[in-house]
This record gives sequence, C-alpha cells and structure tokens, in this order.
Amino acid sequence: MQKMKLAAVAALAAAAAAATAAAQTDRSSPPLPELPRTLETSEQRIRVVAVAEGLSHPWSLAFLPNGDMLVTERPGRLRIVRGGRLDPDPISGVPGVHVTRLGGLLEVALHPDFDRNELLYLTHSKGREDGRSTTALVRGRFDGEALTDVEELFVANNWSESVTNFGGRLAFDGQGHVFVAVGERQEPERAQNGLDHGGKVLRLREDGSVPDDNPFVGQDDFAPEVYSLGHRSPQGLAFDPATGELWENEHGPLGGDEINIIRAGGNYGWPLVTYGKEYDGTPISEDVSRPGFEDPFMYWVPSIAISGLAFYTGDRFPAWRGNVFVGSMMEGRIRWTGHMQRLTFSDAGLPIQREPILGELRQRIRDVRQGPDGLLYVLTEEDPGALLRIEPAT
Repeated sequence: MQKMKLAAVAALAAAAAAATAAAQTDRSSPPLPELPRTLETSEQRIRVVAVAEGLSHPWSLAFLPNGDMLVTERPGRLRIVRGGRLDPDPISGVPGVHVTRLGGLLEVALHPDFDRNELLYLTHSKGREDGRSTTALVRGRFDGEALTDVEELFVANNWSESVTNFGGRLAFDGQGHVFVAVGERQEPERAQNGLDHGGKVLRLREDGSVPDDNPFVGQDDFAPEVYSLGHRSPQGLAFDPATGELWENEHGPLGGDEINIIRAGGNYGWPLVTYGKEYDGTPISEDVSRPGFEDPFMYWVPSIAISGLAFYTGDRFPAWRGNVFVGSMMEGRIRWTGHMQRLTFSDAGLPIQREPILGELRQRIRDVRQGPDGLLYVLTEEDPGALLRIEPAT
C-alpha cells in the first residue's frame, strides 16, 4: 500500500511540473532600499546596516575567529569580508561546482577546532556528463588567504536532472560528527527510500566516513549514512545550545514548511504525511499525522519559504535571548514578501509567537546567523544580494 501511495505521489509530482515552473517564474525582490534604516519590532527598535553589497546569490555565512566573514555565492565563489569590507577577489582553491537554478556553491562551515586545524567545509552541487547532479561535501585548509589541500569527503547518491532541492546545510555536534541535510530533488519517492540519500539528514564522521553507531548501520534496506528520513528540501540545520538537540527546517510545497527536532532513526513523513499541497493545489496526502512518523515541531500554512536557522544567545538584544530566528524568501508564493521571523517559546519549550521582521525591506532572506559580537546577520538571496547586520537602534 505504501509503495502504491508513493507511486501516486510521484505521478502527481510529474503532473504538477508545469504548474511548479509557472509558480516559480519571477520571484526576485525589488532593489534594496537605502540603508542604514531604523525599523520597529514588538520589543525594540533595530537598525539595519549593509555590510556588503553586490554579491551574487549569496547562500551561506560563517564567522572567522578574527571577526572576518566568509560568504558563499551560488555561482561558485567564496568571498571574504575583511575588517568590514568585501574583498573584491574571491578566495582561490574552491572546487568547481555545477550551477543550476538553485544549485551551485552552498554551505560554508568551520570545523569546531578551526583555530587549531584551519579546516573549512563546503557543500556544493556536483554534476556529471549525463546532465545529472547531486550534493557533495568537501573540506580544505583555509589560512586566511586561500583554500588548499581540498578533498572530497562525500557525494550523495541522489543523482537527478532536477535543478533544485539540493539541501546542503551542515552542523557539527562537537563529538567528531558532521550532519549533512540533503534534499529529495523534487522526486518525493526518494525521501522514503532508505537506500537513497535524498530527503535525509546524514551523519558522518568529520573525515566523511560512517560512524558505527548510526541508527541504520547493518540494515540492508538503508544506506549507513542515514540518520533521519522523510524530509523534502532542508534549508536550515543547527544545534540548540540549551538542549543539544538538532533542529532542521525545510520547504514544503504549497504550505507545509516545517521545523523538525531530529531524532536518530526518525521518519518525518514526506511525502506520505504533510500539511502541504502541490503547487497547483492538488492534494499530496490525506494525512498530516500518522503513527510511526515524527510530527513537525512547527509548521507553516501558507509556506514562508523558510531558510536559515539561528538560536539567539547574545546580550545585545536581551529581550530576544532564547529566541530562534529563521529567514523567509516569500510568503504564500507571493513575491516581495520575504522577511525574517522571530520565534518565541514557553518555559516548557513550546512555540508561542512568530514575529515577522524586516518585511519593509521586501527581500528574500536566504541565511540568518548570530555573529560573535552578539548581533544578527542575514543574507539576501538576490543578484545583486547583500550581507546585512541587525543591531539595536539607540
């Protein structure tokens, strides 16, 4: 029965391809308004400052120990902001990437012991001669000037002609493991196929090998790298500094964006369980919950095209301490509605509020990070895109 439902879902996905393309035509934002700019939020006034402009589809942000910032550009460039200024020259040594509509150079992340070993991790879309592509993980040494000793650690097996849903977010647990979120490439049946890396959160050792204690090691119907399954298009991945739990967020289609708290061996349901519909309004599943599947911790209907994930632990915004921030690229499939959302929780850890912030900028927000200075930083997902800093307005 489950195989029949998966086949039906695959047929629906194919039938909705034209509607999907039509719904995803012009999603670009208007030009960034003049900055700095002061905005009101429910807790306090904030000031939005442009740190760097003229970026090409920036995707991910990482902070170096000296306060400099690394930014990936989806066309395949790694950029550095030194002393608050964008270096005009990209970092050398970055491997070639396969650029598609939503593929290219994706995540940048520092090894937890970067101060000692200078190891830098990147994810990117990797192509081959038959036109198919997948998600790959590489690492190299970054001395502040160039990337050297680059090695490919892992290549997902979800090769596809699709140009989207690559995933690529990374998170380190500080115990010798790196978690990699991989999308299902708009081929929903992959998410429930245990042998396919698509639609999964994977757990690897920091050298790309497979930990012996992964939940499906030794099972014939699962790839040993799989840590959780049933995901669609992961866009955020981070550990909760208070509980140590791994949080993941992902795009639904028309509705059904989710935040999930990842459990070892958990099945998060896509496409058999979802709050989303196909882009033409066609139902995907009759079920939003079912025994044997993990329910989302939070979900959005309509979708906000969720992106990035940051736990705020700083002291520059005392009222925001303990909140979670996510980006939005557009709400309800309506362009010029991108923003950032501030999520608040009860003492028991249950979701309470969702406050939209930065809506006045009308920008697609691709990544959200807390800086070592206790301020928030976001990337706008445009060409040209920008790196913005959010600070208290005095």
